[in-house]
Amino acid sequence: MASTELEHRPGTGVAQVDPRDEPSAEWGWHGTFPKGRQLAGWIVAIILLGMLNGPHESNIENYILVLTALTIMAGLLWDLRRQRSPWRH
Repeated sequence: MASTELEHRPGTGVAQVDPRDEPSAEWGWHGTFPKGRQLAGWIVAIILLGMLNGPHESNIENYILVLTALTIMAGLLWDLRRQRSPWRH
């Protein structure tokens, strides 16, 4: 029967990534794009606010666009703060 526990690297206690499951781990890259995520988020928020200038029949569309843009901006600001002070946690 297969085990559900992950194998750990000797002495580190960190689970080892199997290159067959994630081919990028074989050549060393196994991470995220924090700057790319921030850039894409701000671009999307600006585009959403730019969509306010359009042929809307009611203001409901405007409210949804602004609420979505503000939610994205709040998430991006939270992410910036979290990245800036990880040593405190």
